Amino acid sequence: MGRGQTPATWVPGADGSGFGIEHLPYGVIRSGAWSPRSAVRIGDRGLVLAPLAAAGLLDSVSEADFGALRRALEGPTLNRLLELGRPTWSRLRARLTELLSAGNTEVDDAGIAGDALVPLAEAEALLPIEVGDYVDFYSSIEHASNVGRLLRPEGDPLFPNWRRLPVGYHGRSANVVVSGTPIKRPLGQSAPETPDGPPRFGPESRLDFELEFGFVSGEGPTGGGPIPTAAAGEHIFGFLLVNDWSARAIQAWEYRPLGPFLGKAFATSIAAWITPLEALEPFRVRGRDQDPAPLTYLSDRHWALDLDLEVVLVPAGSGEGGAARETISRTNARGLYWNAAQQLAHATVAGAAVRAGDLFASGTISGSDPGTQGCLLELTRAGEEPLRLGGGVERTFLEDGDEVILSGAGAPGEGRPAITLAEVSGRVAPAS
Repeated sequence: MGRGQTPATWVPGADGSGFGIEHLPYGVIRSGAWSPRSAVRIGDRGLVLAPLAAAGLLDSVSEADFGALRRALEGPTLNRLLELGRPTWSRLRARLTELLSAGNTEVDDAGIAGDALVPLAEAEALLPIEVGDYVDFYSSIEHASNVGRLLRPEGDPLFPNWRRLPVGYHGRSANVVVSGTPIKRPLGQSAPETPDGPPRFGPESRLDFELEFGFVSGEGPTGGGPIPTAAAGEHIFGFLLVNDWSARAIQAWEYRPLGPFLGKAFATSIAAWITPLEALEPFRVRGRDQDPAPLTYLSDRHWALDLDLEVVLVPAGSGEGGAARETISRTNARGLYWNAAQQLAHATVAGAAVRAGDLFASGTISGSDPGTQGCLLELTRAGEEPLRLGGGVERTFLEDGDEVILSGAGAPGEGRPAITLAEVSGRVAPAS
């Protein structure tokens, strides 16, 4: 294979789709033939892995315990696979690449191709992991600065600690949902109409999305403990898009002095397919300069990911005489100030344990140019400058029936294949 060429697969339509053999993201699907099972996506199909293991096609992946891998691939989530660690992940990916390569007939010869290769149009993509802990960071300096200027127009937009460490908080893992799940508008308290009056209570009036990019972990060190940035790749299984839905009015009233709580606890949407770390290696680039230089345990700038990201808003009523879907933001993940390795190192430096299936999100990703902001709070300057969409539609914050779709891709180039990230979508449902 010549330099810059990408491998071919025998799966029809997969080459050049963004979900080709160079990608192979992991997820969990359910169809008429299968209860929930682990799968990899290849084009517009899901390759269910348990039949391959049962046919002995994955025996070379396990150095000793064949049963452990088989049991992992039969589970309703990816968690057991994540527990097996980097060496098993790498061998499994290499073996699947071999089995799916053009000219390889092993799956067909085993008589399982028809059962194992499921059209995604005939399957349901489920939440791929059981999320143990969920950490949301605040890693974009443009986003943090924009929000700081809105909240503290007369002061420094960044607190003194921001350039010294990846700021974050622990979210609510029970409310992590898979792409496509409706998002019910939350109820809660918001600020009083008068300084001495009681707080208002009712449906959130300033519902927002947040464009984020997260990663999923395998097991951390036994008993917990620091994960150095140099060892991050041993513990990061893969990456996925995240929408951390935000109730801005609830958040503004509650967040002092302990930070986000109910305003961030009602829903977080994630993609159904997790892109393996190895698939993104061609897109790793040197990160931005950090000033002042971070402390030694955070000194690694080689984890930036050159991935284009996009937000589409489909206003309520679209397709029924209303406005059509419209791209409202475009940015790139490489602009993050704090990268994934630094986030993981900081989250564990005090001794916190990491488990297979933990979710770490970047925080809103924003750029410095107009139209590169990753949430409506920034795009509309807290509602002061409404977005003007087609058909005369305007938005300051999300209305019932609006749908938000996050997408991303790695642009092909010299030695870089076309990679399409699995999208994250969610439609706002009325409060109940």
